[in-house]
Amino acid sequence: MGDRFTLPVLPLRDTVVYPGVAVPISAGRPGTVEAVQRALEGDRRLFAVAQRENVDEPHPEILYTVGTVVRIIQTHRVRGGMQLLVQGEGRAQALSYMREGEAMLQAILIPMERQPPPDPKDPAFQALDAELRQRAAELGTRRGVPMEALNQLIQGVEDPGAFADLVAFYLELPTADKQKLLEILPDEERMRSALVAVERELARILAQEEIQAKVQEELGERQREMLLREQLRQIQKELGDEDERKDVEELRARIEALPLPDEARSEAERELRRLERTSPQSAEYQVIRTFLEWVTELPWGERTEDKLDLQAAAQILDEDHYGLEDVKDRVLEFLAVRKLQVERAPEDEEGRKETEGKGPILLFAGPPGTGKTSIAQSIARALGRKYVRISLGGARDEADIRGHRRTYVGAMPGRIIQGMRQVKSKNPVFLLDEVDKLGISFQGDPSAALLEVLDPAQNSTFTDHYLGIPFDLSEVLFIATANYVDRIPDPLLDRMERVDFVGYTEREKLEIAKRYLLPRQEKEAGLRPGELRIGDEAILSIIQQYTREAGVRQLERELGKLARKVARKVAAGEVESVEVTDEVVRDLLGRPRVHPERMAPADAVGVATGMFYTPMGGDIMFVEASVMRGKGGLVLTGQLGDVMKESGRAALSYAKANYRRLGIPEEALDDREVHIHVPAGAIPKDGPSAGITMATALISALSGRKVRRDVAMTGELTLTGRVLPIGGVKEKILGAVRAGIREIILPKENEADLEDIPPEVAEILTFHPVENLEEVIAIALLPQEEPTPAPEEKADPGSQVKGGRKRRRPASTGVAEGS
Repeated sequence: MGDRFTLPVLPLRDTVVYPGVAVPISAGRPGTVEAVQRALEGDRRLFAVAQRENVDEPHPEILYTVGTVVRIIQTHRVRGGMQLLVQGEGRAQALSYMREGEAMLQAILIPMERQPPPDPKDPAFQALDAELRQRAAELGTRRGVPMEALNQLIQGVEDPGAFADLVAFYLELPTADKQKLLEILPDEERMRSALVAVERELARILAQEEIQAKVQEELGERQREMLLREQLRQIQKELGDEDERKDVEELRARIEALPLPDEARSEAERELRRLERTSPQSAEYQVIRTFLEWVTELPWGERTEDKLDLQAAAQILDEDHYGLEDVKDRVLEFLAVRKLQVERAPEDEEGRKETEGKGPILLFAGPPGTGKTSIAQSIARALGRKYVRISLGGARDEADIRGHRRTYVGAMPGRIIQGMRQVKSKNPVFLLDEVDKLGISFQGDPSAALLEVLDPAQNSTFTDHYLGIPFDLSEVLFIATANYVDRIPDPLLDRMERVDFVGYTEREKLEIAKRYLLPRQEKEAGLRPGELRIGDEAILSIIQQYTREAGVRQLERELGKLARKVARKVAAGEVESVEVTDEVVRDLLGRPRVHPERMAPADAVGVATGMFYTPMGGDIMFVEASVMRGKGGLVLTGQLGDVMKESGRAALSYAKANYRRLGIPEEALDDREVHIHVPAGAIPKDGPSAGITMATALISALSGRKVRRDVAMTGELTLTGRVLPIGGVKEKILGAVRAGIREIILPKENEADLEDIPPEVAEILTFHPVENLEEVIAIALLPQEEPTPAPEEKADPGSQVKGGRKRRRPASTGVAEGS
């Protein structure tokens, strides 16, 4: 380590001086000028050190400790200071800084020597030196330094370490990086660091040159295009085509502004070029222009933000609809999933959330008037999405869904794309109403065209025949509605998540009428609050005597009729308000028009109560069986379908095979003809669920035991007497309750369906889940009555009381004992 020495400090801003390099410096700050004067008075040496921060008043804390001892070669006084030319001599390290004079700093220094390599003739070291000189020469060339000056500069410094200092000085590096190079004492390490910096500078210059070349090329093409377009505009102006070309430019601007996929943009630009080449008087011009307008009006990137407040969504759904808990739960589940996706999604480079917004595809299936269509609007409102609806009832052409190809005159997109253009959003709630009413014709099957629309794996690239380019439907929440699920093709049904809508109970209808229907009809009739007062009993009488439906449409019509009758009285000045009771309902609406089945007035032989279900709701039906002399045949009447006829035959076969256990006299089956009739013969009936009802009526007629009138039953019967599960349990039970039934026999495998029964209904009912017909007979049939002796006439075994004959007591024991 050398001796310590003291020199005035020359603070440097945004530069570093290296040994062996001559540098011009401007000195204007008072402390710097004072330090230069002190150096000129002495040995003309200064300690040039860089500042960490660019401030006017340097102090020791912002100065680096390693700098360069420089010698002043030339000075030239100018206004505000002086110009210096200094030559770097060697590195030095400041042990401390002290202030002297008015503003000058002095430093106590120790010299720092470079560390040359152990073997300057080492091939690796010489190769490093050669590479550094070569790359430095290339850098100087790219910066525009003349070759002569460059060669003279490179060849003038033979020492590799000194050459590394020279290269480091001329590099465009931040001050901190230059300071690091200055502080590296081993020559080989400093040369490697300088080479890396040169390579980076070369890469930056090369990239900059490429960018400049592309910019120049693009500017040249644009200028050429602008010139040609100006010439074309003048030609079009002379030809009178200027207005049409303005439309082309407008379409071009709209297409450029759209976030189109690559395939769609390529097709749109191709058609736009065709439009430019086509005469406006050509028919093809309008076809192309219409296509491009369709493309620009579709919501390629427009979407609405989902409202992710679960409580607010639940409140909206409850405000609009009473009941329908399954539907509401499914919507809230979808919203909860979307909320978690948004909250936990990763962010892209611009800080936006990357979420997959695939919407579910739901099928609302149920009777008319149960709120399938209206709740779709509530779902859109709860989610904060736009709503669009198309009715598919009666659609028989595949082109209704996929559109026509542009080769046809008057071609247009299908109704899916039309709906998307109408709603102007990429993620609406899209209602496909009456999907079960689709027809089939020689023009194709529209339900097959829906397969792609309703398949989450395919609808992200839905291609309409008219557009011919993929359009993303994956974010759409599709909701289809249907009354008859069995009319929907299985492949289409498999793509949708089914949500069943069932008929409302009378209590639910009452709540819906009070909350929604009556206020709406009062408003439409112009009535003020209090002018129509109606109690629960009056509304229930309307429900029971004037409507027969699973939904509430007819109920709303009757309430509307009632409101108009009251409005007429109020408008005529006859009354100020009307209080509606059961008697007033009859006066205003007329006689009851609905006569539902009621529980039988008395227990009877051969008459069993069954249950059935239609899209209008559930109800009870009576199955009558009669046995008479004949050839042993079976007669089935009541416009029964094939399945129901087979149930009757199975019931008779079971009775014949098990007559002893069923308490049927053997004589009752000999030369007897059995007749099974289901009233309401004008109405077609079919299905297997009347199997145990037919069997009960038949066994009652053959054994002479009465059937309980307060028991209704449903279930399919096999030849071995097993009772199989059936469908529509909830609707059937609700219909039975309306008829006054209080005990229900149903298959044991349908026991789980009882969870769907409203609690207020289940409380008043007794359920009997059964596995075989013997259990049914034990519950439904009363014990055998003792016959009254008739000495004047011998009783005919198995005959009916209806015929006026007495029944002989069977020889075998009754089912009540054996079961």
